[in-house]
Amino acid sequence: MKEIIIGVVAGIVGGMGMGGGTILILFLTMFVGIEQHIAQATNVIFFVPTVIAALYTFIKDKTINFNIAIPIFLWGILGAVIGAGISSQMQVGILRKFFGIFLIITALYQSYALILKKSKNGVYNRKK
Repeated sequence: MKEIIIGVVAGIVGGMGMGGGTILILFLTMFVGIEQHIAQATNVIFFVPTVIAALYTFIKDKTINFNIAIPIFLWGILGAVIGAGISSQMQVGILRKFFGIFLIITALYQSYALILKKSKNGVYNRKK
């Protein structure tokens, strides 16, 4: 039952464009007890249908700039191959620490971006 709930939550978060894979890896390691390497491999399998659905929607809505997307896609494949090779050689504890650091940096960046957006929109600059 935990796996179903995790899949649904990760799918919803991923469909909203917020990184469902990050949630998936975190939940699989924390609540199901799956080893970090296995959770990351599971994320890759989870990622494929999610990307296909999102890509279909974005192509249909004509919101993809292919001049930018294609080079990012190609370099992303290279980075993924290199990253997979590096992470497969790491000890689970080190990989888990790197993933934790990644989550902290992502949370800080997202918080900063939200505050910056709110301040530009005048939410924090209102006169009373």
